[in-house]
Amino acid sequence: MKTLTLLFLLLTAHAAPAAVEYRQFADAEQQQSYQFLISELRCLVCQNQTIADSNADLAQDLRRQVYEMLQQGKSKQEIVDFMTARYGDFVLYNPPFKAKTGILWLAPMVFLLIGLMAVFLIVRRKKSASVELSPEKKEKIRRLLEKGDAS
Repeated sequence: MKTLTLLFLLLTAHAAPAAVEYRQFADAEQQQSYQFLISELRCLVCQNQTIADSNADLAQDLRRQVYEMLQQGKSKQEIVDFMTARYGDFVLYNPPFKAKTGILWLAPMVFLLIGLMAVFLIVRRKKSASVELSPEKKEKIRRLLEKGDAS
């Protein structure tokens, strides 16, 4: 059984070794710009990872493109402008607040407020529904319950 399990694990463990990308920069500032940019641009394939974290082919191409643009002397803002012109604001991991993206930024808060209002109204309605009984009515109910238990 152990050999069968080992064989199964060996057959399913076909994960390709991750390639290490090495980039040579002219100075430390250029390398910092590169690291900043690849950590701020979203992988369009993975969608929840930056291009620094993703191993997708598109992410590798975007990293290469960022590197080449830095080597050409482009600034961080020029590179970001190029990427957003080509792929839209979605390529930015933290998109700016604009009229187009406003609903994405405001919708969670609106839904939270609607949920809190609904909870408040339900609790308020339940409180008003619970009516305080007079002592005479309580006694009458108690007698009816006792009479029902006796039969």
